[in-house]
Amino acid sequence: MLSIPLLRQGVESISRDTRTLHAVTGTPLATVHEAPPLLTRLTVKRMRTSSPPPPSSELGDTLAEAGRRFAKATLAGLSPEKYAELQALASGVPIRVAQSTLRRLDEECARLGDVVTQQQPAGTGHHTRARWSRRGSVLGVVAPSNHPGTHVAWLQAIALGYRVAVRPGARDPFTPQRLAHALLDADLGTDRISVLAGPHAAADALTDAADLALVYGGESTVARLRGNDRILVRGPGRSKILVDGSVDDSLLDYLVAEIADDGGVRCTNATAVLTSGDHRALAEALAERLAAFPVLPVTHPDAALPVRPLAEAQALRSAVGRAADGAPDLTERHYGSDTLPVMNGEGAALRPAVVAVDRSDHAALAVELPFPCVWVAPWQPSEGIAPLSDSLALTLLTESTRLVDEALEDPTIRTVIHGRVPGWWKDPYLPHDGYIGQFLREVRGHAAA
Repeated sequence: MLSIPLLRQGVESISRDTRTLHAVTGTPLATVHEAPPLLTRLTVKRMRTSSPPPPSSELGDTLAEAGRRFAKATLAGLSPEKYAELQALASGVPIRVAQSTLRRLDEECARLGDVVTQQQPAGTGHHTRARWSRRGSVLGVVAPSNHPGTHVAWLQAIALGYRVAVRPGARDPFTPQRLAHALLDADLGTDRISVLAGPHAAADALTDAADLALVYGGESTVARLRGNDRILVRGPGRSKILVDGSVDDSLLDYLVAEIADDGGVRCTNATAVLTSGDHRALAEALAERLAAFPVLPVTHPDAALPVRPLAEAQALRSAVGRAADGAPDLTERHYGSDTLPVMNGEGAALRPAVVAVDRSDHAALAVELPFPCVWVAPWQPSEGIAPLSDSLALTLLTESTRLVDEALEDPTIRTVIHGRVPGWWKDPYLPHDGYIGQFLREVRGHAAA
């Protein structure tokens, strides 16, 4: 069984506090060494007093090299192929997600220097009266396990000169470990990166000790940390699509991809579809297509559905029923009694759910679950933007430019997509929830004689 040590300022160390990481099928995968809260605080304190960051041009070159190594090198004893296999088995996310993340981070790291430069406000620079300056020196990251691509956010912090301490998600220690070793092999400097697995108390210690923190979490985390200007919280996406026009096979293909690509685990996957047409007919058509997804182990190259331990999968299915409040899940007639097929003894595949609700303000539209689960509701132009608000991403398939303008002015909608833009969420220049540079840096005045 693998051992995953702590990484304190680039140096591996073991801990008396360990836990066993299991695959979604129940098989032990690795021993994860954990940092208790005090050790987490001490590590951050040491990081704060380390050397200043290298020039931006050097950081850009280092990140580009790290991306190449992340995609192609054997790191911490794991080849890219073995990393993808273990990441899938631990997280329950189809293996092609980790495989595509290898390629994606190779491409994105090559241009991270330019990406963060584009975030710099106009009117700031060395020859102006305003500087774009860091708000701190150490960023603490409480990372998620839903998608390995989320880690590109803290790579942007590295590009902006921050030292970064990452507390991995409980189900994916492999991605931050691999990224950290890629950075070290690319000569980032040992004092600029730490990876500190740990319990919830250690995560709280990290956010308290760091100058700034990036925290991923659910509703309770968002509610607890809301209003703290030191902490950037990224919670549920509640991404939505409005279909204001005719429906054909091409549109259905697009909707299925937006709902279910990457196993439906991204915060940018659509969790609600509203339509000015026949919402029940649209839901029936989506249910027929989504129900055809194959049930396969997460390590199969054609796997498309996430897999979770049986008890957790049953709880998620129950959550669908509670949120639906009597509204029908139209996929069930395609599955019969086999809505949670058990695989490899214990893991259960999370088959898609498509629920047709009767109004655009149904409470279920605010419910986001970590598999392809979509709520389909009616919408009328007279309702305007209100039913579409509170969305990380809103896709508007409409000819109404007025509606697009209203969406862009709504502060609860973070990204607006007008028309069918495939793969928009992969665009590193597109701010999905604002630029992280807006949080990590600030504009300060500078006058000199």
